[in-house]
Amino acid sequence: MSKVANDITAPGVRLGLPLAIGAAFAFGMSGAWARGLIDAGWTPGAAVTVRVWVAALVLLVPSILSLRGRWGVLKKNAGMVAAYGLLAVTATQLCYFQAVAVMDVGLALLIEYTAPIAVILWLWLRRGERPSRRSVIGAAIAFVGLVLMLDIITGAEVNVAGILWALAAMVGAATYFLLSAKADTGLPPIALAGGGLLLGAVALTIAGLIGILPIAWTTDDITYRFGTVPWFLPVLAIGLIATALAYVLGIASTRMLGSRLASFVALSEVVAALLFGWLLLGQLPDLLQALGGVLVLVGVVVVKLGEPRPAEFVEPIPDAVEQPQR
Repeated sequence: MSKVANDITAPGVRLGLPLAIGAAFAFGMSGAWARGLIDAGWTPGAAVTVRVWVAALVLLVPSILSLRGRWGVLKKNAGMVAAYGLLAVTATQLCYFQAVAVMDVGLALLIEYTAPIAVILWLWLRRGERPSRRSVIGAAIAFVGLVLMLDIITGAEVNVAGILWALAAMVGAATYFLLSAKADTGLPPIALAGGGLLLGAVALTIAGLIGILPIAWTTDDITYRFGTVPWFLPVLAIGLIATALAYVLGIASTRMLGSRLASFVALSEVVAALLFGWLLLGQLPDLLQALGGVLVLVGVVVVKLGEPRPAEFVEPIPDAVEQPQR
């Protein structure tokens, strides 16, 4: 019989959990590495363009192999690949790097991680899908946490530009969740990621060439808390580990854990961002901001617990096929 994605097996959890945590920590390091590049003279546009190109080239062959010659599937889903590549991947990363250029890495990512609340609001306003009481409570908790995290109540100076960029990244992340929720279209996840990254890389390059996106970089050594490193080290870390490897691990772990459990584990990316922000940049939130960050994460968890649990069917697994009675 068919296996349901929410029916997670113990071996799958044992293997999928470390993969999901690895993906979250890989994604979480990108902001800290990028901040070093930006402080050295790279524009956020240049950092994102290099990141997306490196990841796109790494995933190119696996993406082609995953299609198994079914180019019609790619053509059929061209619109989804375009939306994924331009909005969910490229715009999100660009806005996030713009945010970390002027504010702490962990705070920018926490704002971005309020995306599930934006999804609920969109579904309510656009489709009339009223959120559950639990989701409303979670959204309220996250909002209180956001106010504390931004240090608004103490009258501290707020970096409006950073907040707006982080909110724009949140919209991009919400787009990612909405696209991921679409019914199975037959397009392999790694092909979606690889195709989207390649399209995004081309779009960023064109935008840079015609002057829409400011592109500037330097080959000077990059300074971090622990010392200086050659410029290509953070570039490779962002492209290979924080993007290509992160996507592969994320795809593999989601198949083993199911989308619901994987989405909860992905929240550890915020912890990773705070950790790498401290290790590489010496950034640490104060007590009030830390409390706000905890409330944001708690609120997002409550929101996710309030989501319906649809049965997600996947391909039948040979071991799970019932044998006829003899």
